[in-house]
Amino acid sequence: MSDTAHTFTGSSIGSTAAPARVRDYVDLLKPRVMSLVVFTGLVGVLIAPVHIHPFTAALAVLAIALGSGAAGAINMWYERDLDALMARTRNRPLPAGRVAPDDALGLGVLLSIFSVLLMAVATNFVAAALLAAAILFYVFVYTVWLKRRTPQNIVIGGAAGAFPPMIGWAAATGDVSAVGIALFLLIFLWTPPHFWALALYRSDDYRRAGVPMLPVVAGPRETKRQMLIYTLILTPVALAPTLLGAVGWLYGAVALTLSVVFIGHAVAVWRTADDETAHGPARRMFRFSLLYLAVLFAALPLDGLLGRFLDRLVG
Repeated sequence: MSDTAHTFTGSSIGSTAAPARVRDYVDLLKPRVMSLVVFTGLVGVLIAPVHIHPFTAALAVLAIALGSGAAGAINMWYERDLDALMARTRNRPLPAGRVAPDDALGLGVLLSIFSVLLMAVATNFVAAALLAAAILFYVFVYTVWLKRRTPQNIVIGGAAGAFPPMIGWAAATGDVSAVGIALFLLIFLWTPPHFWALALYRSDDYRRAGVPMLPVVAGPRETKRQMLIYTLILTPVALAPTLLGAVGWLYGAVALTLSVVFIGHAVAVWRTADDETAHGPARRMFRFSLLYLAVLFAALPLDGLLGRFLDRLVG
């Protein structure tokens, strides 16, 4: 899709829609995405070897949440033309005409600045710099540069969503360690098979909008092959927190088990025909991918809690 298709006024879509409500401005922040960002950022704080005051930790997580919401609002402002063409996004506040484009952009910019300043004041400049990098990467590298131009948009752009646990770790420690990088890589490598599973059964939406997602550009067979490759590479990365000594083998056992099941879903998708019959396995893989990441990140602090409990029991 050409860039000229992107330039239109906010009133050209949904001009008869109801005026904006508070819920519409909340929706601009992509609260479902934000919930995952907050959760993984909190885990980064919790498993860090340096323990910070709960109030400081809460401010750090709030800054991560606001930064995520800011990037989401700017993303919705820039992609409002694409959202209007896709069934799953056409009722968002901007394409539906409930929020003016300038209001969405202004909200995103203000929250971006405030979130970075809050992180710098509450924690340290390393965490603030990482948060700023995550916002800028999502807006300029993924949204503006990659999304409309390359099927590798999710692969490279996935780095933006992988920052939060590393930011949380840095908020507590003031640095970026091997464990922080491992948490970053875990989300980074999880993102392509997660989104490609969605793209397989939503390929008509992406084709209609002109977004060069891998199933649209390279076809279902190549998409399935790369999904399987990524799930295989993801397995040792999922085990890295245990191998690096940040957590114990309770987490390691959970990570290994879930990774094997994730690979099984990728194999099931690979073995289906390249037509609508693949939609069922792809949909199941997409849903499991959400469970996979949530359980892995829940297991990280739980492993630490169990370890401390056993130490006290033995001691």
